[in-house]
Amino acid sequence: MMKDFNVNLIRKDFPLLNRKFDGVPLTYLDNAATTQKPREVIEIINTYYTTHNANIHRGVHKLSEEATAAYENGRNTIANFINAKNDEIIFTRNATEAINLVAYSWGQKNIKRGDTILLTEMEHHSNIVPWQILVKNKNAKLDYIEIDEEGKLNLEQFEKKLELNPKMVSITHISNVLGTINPIKRMIKEAKRSGAVTLIDGAQSVPHINIDVKDLDCDFLAISGHKMLGPTGIGVLYGKKEKLEAMDPFLGGGEMIKEVELYDAKWNDLPWKFEAGTPNIVGGIGLGIA
Repeated sequence: MMKDFNVNLIRKDFPLLNRKFDGVPLTYLDNAATTQKPREVIEIINTYYTTHNANIHRGVHKLSEEATAAYENGRNTIANFINAKNDEIIFTRNATEAINLVAYSWGQKNIKRGDTILLTEMEHHSNIVPWQILVKNKNAKLDYIEIDEEGKLNLEQFEKKLELNPKMVSITHISNVLGTINPIKRMIKEAKRSGAVTLIDGAQSVPHINIDVKDLDCDFLAISGHKMLGPTGIGVLYGKKEKLEAMDPFLGGGEMIKEVELYDAKWNDLPWKFEAGTPNIVGGIGLGIA
């Protein structure tokens, strides 16, 4: 154990860990499912609702300006955290919605009959079901990289499947079941060499590993807020700007439009093109603090 790792000091950051069961202090080991929230995150949520609560981007009054600044500061913090640009950070409800956004907005436009989407056998359901829906609608195909006896991906098989030129390679960085850390940078490089677009499920990796999207060179990265000390109901999709600009919106409504006429509309700039309606404002603020 690291000399500076003070368990009791760290426990004090998390109010819920003060609970006791039959007089025994709570030990929480379910962080792969969701993390507990530190005091700072809980306090910023309370502060927002008691001192700044207002809708964002649309109001010219003081409360709206304060709420907008706090929300966009959360976006800026996350962009810096993974070395992205602000307009490449899309707030979603969770990593699941981030993957669904890509499967719908990118997939509907780019996947054609007979195309292949390449996944792995260690994927979370969130990185399987959206692609199943897409290939059924498009008469396309799913293919999978198998897992060996050590719980690692069969990389020789991966290279052979890339020779079939899949359109999308969507892979988890760290398995939530096995704990396997995939050699994601190498896999992205090889996938891009074959012409594939790449999506990385970073729900387990972003909280634990330094992630630099420019260094990885992935096209998309899905992030879960509640697995990295943030509130539930907030996630992030990182996407390369040129990819996001070429995609159609995921949802229609307010905020994602620049102009609306009776029979036509013009989409808003990034990132708001993909953030229809009133967002989870306090979620974005809380995730920034986390």
